[in-house]
Amino acid sequence: MSNHRPSEARVIPLRPHGARPAGAPPRQAPPAPAAKEPLWRDLVGDVLRRERLAQERTLKDVADQARISMPYLSEVERGRKEASSEVLAAAAHALGLNLGDLLTRAQGELTRVTSRYAGGSRRGASASSHDGMCLAA
Repeated sequence: MSNHRPSEARVIPLRPHGARPAGAPPRQAPPAPAAKEPLWRDLVGDVLRRERLAQERTLKDVADQARISMPYLSEVERGRKEASSEVLAAAAHALGLNLGDLLTRAQGELTRVTSRYAGGSRRGASASSHDGMCLAA
């Protein structure tokens, strides 16, 4: 007679715990998850926020000058919204920057942050051999 209750499932292993089939390679620890690269919208938002705070300006002041809503600018700064190039240019101009300045600073931040993921090497774990930045509209 079995010693399990009728309402319980019984598990019968196909091979002893920890045993490998003949000729199977030894088990290896699963690879560590790759560090997640930052999103472009996070980087651009960080640059906008840092510049605004460095100028000691309020969100409302910059949003009014850029002619965009304050809640939307807040979302852009926090990386919650993928802003259009027109919105980014307006926010940059309100801060005394041009769009190129904003994107150059964001690219510098991207390079700095991702160099940590590649072990200090710019090309390290990346499959791409390009050092430049490419933006598509």
